[in-house]
Amino acid sequence: MGKQYWKPGNMLYPVPAIMVSCKREDEKPNIITLAWAGTISSDPAMLSVSIRKERYSYDIIKETKEFVVNLVTKDTVYATDFCGVRSGRDIDKFKATGLTPFESKYINAPSIQECPVNIECKVTEIIPLGTHDLFLAKVIGVTVEEKYMDKSGKFCLNETGLVAYSHGEYFELGKKLGKFGYSVRKHKK
Repeated sequence: MGKQYWKPGNMLYPVPAIMVSCKREDEKPNIITLAWAGTISSDPAMLSVSIRKERYSYDIIKETKEFVVNLVTKDTVYATDFCGVRSGRDIDKFKATGLTPFESKYINAPSIQECPVNIECKVTEIIPLGTHDLFLAKVIGVTVEEKYMDKSGKFCLNETGLVAYSHGEYFELGKKLGKFGYSVRKHKK
């Protein structure tokens, strides 16, 4: 088997598929679909999203310095794709997709009711990087869907049907291969 050398490019897949909701004062809220997002710190809790300057949500988030990351599931993947190929300049994405905005606790941008996890964020820094700007944000609130709580009070995130994006396609996460640290735990014989 051989390998081919390609020019530098982004091949770090899979990545999370997320819907980011945002809103300017006295305007309709908007949803942007992103796949370039990630955790950057646990204390303080922070994440990042990369957004092209041409996108309608870019200016909204740059001006308001807040947004909500809404995790995508198999039940919301169609709406997620739609929000990634249509512009909020032209349509109301909440109305067009049937998604339900609900009031966030700490910021003005709404969360998406149909998503099992909503992460309210405040932008701390914007780093220009070329085609995209990187928005670093502090997590200031999290909402989770109660139906995924078990009897002991643990949130069962992996039972929500989370979706990943890989090289132009969406995939539902599914098969568990191990648990953090399983490679070094002592096994019973």
